[in-house]
Amino acid sequence: MSFRREKYVPKGGPDGGKGGDGGDLLVEAVTDLAALRYFRHRKHFEAENGQRGLQKNKSGEAGKDLVLRVPMGTVVTDTATGETFELVGAGDRWLMANGGKGGQGNTHFKSSTNTTPRQFERGGLGQKRTLKLELQLLADVGLIGLPNAGKSSLLNALTRAKAPVANYPFTTLEPNLGVADGRVLADIPGLIEGAARGKGLGHAFLRHVRRTKLLVHCLSVEADDLERDYRIVRGELEAFDKRLVEKQELVVLTKVDLVSPKEVEAKLAILKKLAKDPVPSSIEKPELLKALMKRLMTEVSKLSQ
Repeated sequence: MSFRREKYVPKGGPDGGKGGDGGDLLVEAVTDLAALRYFRHRKHFEAENGQRGLQKNKSGEAGKDLVLRVPMGTVVTDTATGETFELVGAGDRWLMANGGKGGQGNTHFKSSTNTTPRQFERGGLGQKRTLKLELQLLADVGLIGLPNAGKSSLLNALTRAKAPVANYPFTTLEPNLGVADGRVLADIPGLIEGAARGKGLGHAFLRHVRRTKLLVHCLSVEADDLERDYRIVRGELEAFDKRLVEKQELVVLTKVDLVSPKEVEAKLAILKKLAKDPVPSSIEKPELLKALMKRLMTEVSKLSQ
């Protein structure tokens, strides 16, 4: 609220300007997978307030928008309403919260019957929301299978990834990524029976499968019952999301260097009854890795068309 007070002006009129609008809060997808680290130690974010209205009918400046940057593949969920928004491509944006509207100054209330208004309007509050950010990986190829199926070793052999490898279950506690021929391969944590209900690594594994183009189902040649192991993993996929079992799948028999060629053939014969064209593989046999890579790139290229 303001009135003109100028020399030689006997009766100053109202000259209070409008307040500026508050800034909006937006989220934007970027290619940096490490962008979520920014939110590790900070949980509350506010866009800039609008400036107050000024004398001489000058409006206050609007507050600057705040843009929070998250990795591609991030799913934003409003914890109150359940509304979700997926940021898939670089540059995708979503308006998370609107800024408040600036209030009117007393000039706005001037009329023939109210020449010296003392009314003014306070600025409105901005929108407030509680949101959950969850990353679902965007990978061309997802390596799936039971613990100790050889997924991490295979990822390291096919790419320059340095995923931890050890001879005990659950050495992979979070997805590892590698790049080969411009394609992203993800070693997704092993699961156990009941993972769809949260057992083992549970959803830490399954939620990342949704965005992969090709599933590479790894089965170890050391397994006592290949058919049982295959059906466990397929069952967990279906229990979590029926659409996952519709994804293109390539079955790979790993660690074939550990047994005789005759036993490898017998194991492949079992897998042929379950899936189309299973592929033998071993990190100790470069010719098999080369053949597997060629097959992977062919399958992914078909799915990318």
